[in-house]
Amino acid sequence: MTAPVFVVDRLEGVGPEFVLDGPEGRHAVSVKRLRPGEDVVLTDGRGRWAEGVVKAAEGKDRLVVMDLESVHEEPEESPRITVVQALPKGDRGELAVETMTEVGVDAIVPWQASRCITQWKGDRGQKALGKWRATAREAGKQSRRIRFPEVADAATAKQVASLLAKADFAAVLHESGDERLATAELPTEGEIVLVVGPEGGVSPEELALFAQAGAHPYVLGPTVLRTSTAGTAAAALLLGRTGRWS
Repeated sequence: MTAPVFVVDRLEGVGPEFVLDGPEGRHAVSVKRLRPGEDVVLTDGRGRWAEGVVKAAEGKDRLVVMDLESVHEEPEESPRITVVQALPKGDRGELAVETMTEVGVDAIVPWQASRCITQWKGDRGQKALGKWRATAREAGKQSRRIRFPEVADAATAKQVASLLAKADFAAVLHESGDERLATAELPTEGEIVLVVGPEGGVSPEELALFAQAGAHPYVLGPTVLRTSTAGTAAAALLLGRTGRWS
């Protein structure tokens, strides 16, 4: 998709004309400054989309779209790639979500690892989760995606282990690995789950728990990446090796 993407709650019943208003309309009119004749894409962020042409920009927050084609549905990619991301400090969590969304990760699971300095508790945790989800939505639009990544509720180590046990390929990025992710045998379909630990590393207890679930440790290369960039680098490698970027 090359046309700018805007999110609508639902595409069912969309007629030949559609009025995009609210925050999305304001962004289209006042920020993107779209004008009549330009192409746009409307999506629900869950794989459904329709392409249209700008008919008019009204005021500061209303964009009238015409010539809407029938609603299309983009199939889910395979193999599906999920990244379990340990909670980084500060705004590095949003950076990780943003770049993983841009490269094409399908799902992101925040993980409260034992060595995480950041703690998601109560209202603060819900606010942080909301930021991650908002970041995925905005990065999905920016990167012209039709199906945005799912950002799950924060998971415990036991919940992560359950996720790993169901995967067709499960890996933990860790320096103890004696094999590089670039040479691992990968499935051509199904689910790939990758665990990215915190800055302090994955604890021995967590490594043992994940190993019991079938997840082996792998390294990316000779350098050490920060937790906020490791997932993006690993996902790009997997997307290339599985043919999703071919």
